[in-house]
Amino acid sequence: MRAAIDIGGTFTDLAFYDAASRSVRFEKALSTPASLGDAVMECFGKGDVPVDQLEHFIHGSTVAINAVIQKTGARTALVATEGFVDVYEIARTNRPDTYNLFFEKTPPLVPANLSFGVSERMSAQGEVLRPLGEKSLDALVKNLKKAKPEAVAVCLLHAYANPAHEKQVGRRLKSEFPGLFITLSHEILREYREFERTSTAVLNAYVGTEVSHYLRDLERPLSKRGFAGNFLIMQSNGGVMTSRRARQVPVGMMESGPAGGIIGAAELGKLIGTPDVIAFDMGGTTAKTCLVEGGLPKMTDQYFIGGYQNGHPMRLPVVDIIEVGAGGGSIAWIDAGGALKVGPRSAGSSPGPACYGRGGVEPTVTDANLVTGRLNAQRFLGGEFDLDAAAATEAIRSRVARPLKLDLLDAAAGILRIADARMAFAVRAITLQRGYDPRKFSMVAFGGAGPLHAMSIARELHIPRVVIPPQPGHFSALGMLLTDLRQDYVQTRIADLADLKATSLERWFAALESEGRKSLAREGLATDTVRLLRSADMRYLGQEYTVRVPVASALRSEGDLEQLRRQFDESYAVRYGHAAPDQSAQIVNLRITAIGDVRKPDFASLRDKRIPAVASSREREVFFPGVGMVVCPVLQRAQLREGELIEGPAVIEEYASTTVLHPGDRASLNAMGCLIVETGLKA
Repeated sequence: MRAAIDIGGTFTDLAFYDAASRSVRFEKALSTPASLGDAVMECFGKGDVPVDQLEHFIHGSTVAINAVIQKTGARTALVATEGFVDVYEIARTNRPDTYNLFFEKTPPLVPANLSFGVSERMSAQGEVLRPLGEKSLDALVKNLKKAKPEAVAVCLLHAYANPAHEKQVGRRLKSEFPGLFITLSHEILREYREFERTSTAVLNAYVGTEVSHYLRDLERPLSKRGFAGNFLIMQSNGGVMTSRRARQVPVGMMESGPAGGIIGAAELGKLIGTPDVIAFDMGGTTAKTCLVEGGLPKMTDQYFIGGYQNGHPMRLPVVDIIEVGAGGGSIAWIDAGGALKVGPRSAGSSPGPACYGRGGVEPTVTDANLVTGRLNAQRFLGGEFDLDAAAATEAIRSRVARPLKLDLLDAAAGILRIADARMAFAVRAITLQRGYDPRKFSMVAFGGAGPLHAMSIARELHIPRVVIPPQPGHFSALGMLLTDLRQDYVQTRIADLADLKATSLERWFAALESEGRKSLAREGLATDTVRLLRSADMRYLGQEYTVRVPVASALRSEGDLEQLRRQFDESYAVRYGHAAPDQSAQIVNLRITAIGDVRKPDFASLRDKRIPAVASSREREVFFPGVGMVVCPVLQRAQLREGELIEGPAVIEEYASTTVLHPGDRASLNAMGCLIVETGLKA
């Protein structure tokens, strides 16, 4: 038995799978920001999940990234090599907002008065240039006792090449401060670039205490219910790790929640024969999108927590997601110049949109969907509660329509149009702005609000096909059921390819692979189930940045190095439109991705067989831009037959989501329970 829980800003989602009976169950509860675990337990209760029989519990959470964005992390101290303490505060000297005369750098998470130096020095080759003395450690301990931090990040110069001094500092601090959360940079990242490595170590220490407390608070009620299985945490890289490792490397779960849905979209694309997809996830608070090419989500290791302009760099592999503050709960408001805006502020789960009847008075995207007829007020969440249409109408009329002197429907449609434009911009950012033609991709739309808006965004970008997976409102949790254990390792080894022997490169990779096997074995996974994927960061001599190239699983001869060089030139040409095969090439970083396969359910069986409550009406009026109010048939997805053709305009309802087909759309249900929508637009 496997269960996955995804905590979002508005709803907490459960996906539960029993392999013995091949049965599946999905549940949803309003998130409880004051105590996130309460919503988790509510979902378990609603789904009658036998917690004591679970083999795996997989969890995605935004607790780490929220701690950084809201600045609620631990009081953190930084230990660096003497003379290099200010590297973190100086950061890069580039200006993200070049023409803004009032631009100010983001304050570091560690202030100057909590940054301390120790007398030591390593070379870039790992040679000891200045030993680390006990007197320097004594002074450090004295300063830390006076500063009283809650966490410490240790990042010494060139520790990626030789971590001996960092280990020495770590041993002393752990003996002197047994209750302190301590991060050693070489345990997180063994890659050069001092600022990014320091920032990653600081982020890990900054969120470590809060994440550790959160996981323990969640483990406590699970233990009371007899849970003895594997507690796994979704990582930003699209894999999962044990909760024990998550407490050591909490920075790895920064984008924990959204990654599950992206992995699910990638798996679904491969199964239905369209491995190139745009994953689009619209929930209650935000909308997220990621490009999947050849069945693999795009990854990045140049990620900024909080955005490029105002964020903190994290140098770890992350599913490359673009996120905008446009979800179902995003609030519509009028700025000082009289322009209508939507988001990024959200009504969340408390009080929620006005139509939830929980005290909310500000108009949201969900209220606009209700007023325009896209949502059924009588059977929200499969009939769990009704929506208050009068409250939604009053919120839009009083705060948008009257101030802008608009008709009610025009005001509601304007809210939806602005939200759609913001989300379409995010899709443009991962396609057109990176040289990809969105017309050559299918869109996989999920999240509770994704199917409501997907067709509008597809029309904006001329995407010819939209796929609505089974249970789109729970798809991120469902995607977590399909993920494997994964850990990424990197080691900086700068070497000219022409001077390198295949045996030397093979030896370097073998050492990294051994580390990966041992680490996953500590996670409780047999080493014979581990897959190891090699890659290398390469560049032309004299360049600063690199291109990542796959590396063969065994390097036996110089011919293998020649093949690696050809792959590098080809990858460079794809990225930049040209290559220089006559120029010298360098290897900069070696990378290993260790994947431990976890037994997964069959995707085709992941369909909720519950027939929803009978709809109050077989048809209703729905507003479409440029057309006006149109009487649309209202269908229940659970009652659709495989191959049945539905022509738009139409509304297809299901538990936790609603799909809106525009005039001209044609949809059918395939063998896996996916709604395949052809928009009628040319690819």
